[in-house]
Amino acid sequence: MKIIVTGASGLIGSRLVPFLQSKGHSITRFVRDKARAERDDGARVVEWNPQRGELDAAELEGHDAVVHLAGEPVAEGRWTDEKKRRIRDSRVQGTSLLAAKLTECANPPHTFISASAVGFYGDRGDETLREESAAGGDFLAGVCREWEAAADAAREKGIRVVCARMGVVLSPDGGALAKLVTPFKLGVGGKLGSGEQYMSWIAIDDAVEALHHALTNAQLAGAMNVVAPNPVTNSEFTESLGRILGRPTLFTVPKFAARLAFGEMADATVLTSQRALPTRLLATNFVFKYPELEGALRYLLRS
Repeated sequence: MKIIVTGASGLIGSRLVPFLQSKGHSITRFVRDKARAERDDGARVVEWNPQRGELDAAELEGHDAVVHLAGEPVAEGRWTDEKKRRIRDSRVQGTSLLAAKLTECANPPHTFISASAVGFYGDRGDETLREESAAGGDFLAGVCREWEAAADAAREKGIRVVCARMGVVLSPDGGALAKLVTPFKLGVGGKLGSGEQYMSWIAIDDAVEALHHALTNAQLAGAMNVVAPNPVTNSEFTESLGRILGRPTLFTVPKFAARLAFGEMADATVLTSQRALPTRLLATNFVFKYPELEGALRYLLRS
């Protein structure tokens, strides 16, 4: 297949591109700065600018699929009004632009996989969340609703659209796990708030495999939870990580301290509870390499 990937330098994209190439697929990377993004990985590079609405529809022609992963990082920096605007606009504008340009193609890609997040569901306690579950009402849930709706133009064109609702992607190379390893190794790791909030996680290898599964499985369309089948509470995650690193986990970060440190972001990320299940992945016979947290952490932190 000939596949376009946006966000190819991000946590998931940087693993997805070489994985797809290893499967024999040809990759075109859409980047915002072509001069800075050139690399010798065999991928073709095309410049686009979602903020200014700049993308030549002809660059989409001749491809079989688009995997759209680009977006402002959510868990970096405090949520000022400007940061929240960038979080929303980087997702909605980019998705809207791609969907609109797909409708201009004489022979558009047949598949459009657009990233979303389990933040779609909002803070839901211990409720089991499947793809048909209702959206939440907080800021991130609102962003996810708009993000997914921005792909409607492609769907109306007859393109198969998959909204990949990503959980917390665990990788030693970045993201939540990389940030937590150092304090835990120093013996100052611990649960956040009550520790009862659920975390829908997935190992980076399974996340990449799940996206490839969506690319090659025509049964999948609409929302798809990209999470492991066994979500855990923050307390369970804390205990597992401490045990694997051989460090105590006696510290607790109270809610008020998390809010002081991270502001609004704390309530929407580390303190929120989402117990999502990968119902549609399992229904299409996807097999997880790392369905249990402890096995995933031991693999990811093996070095």
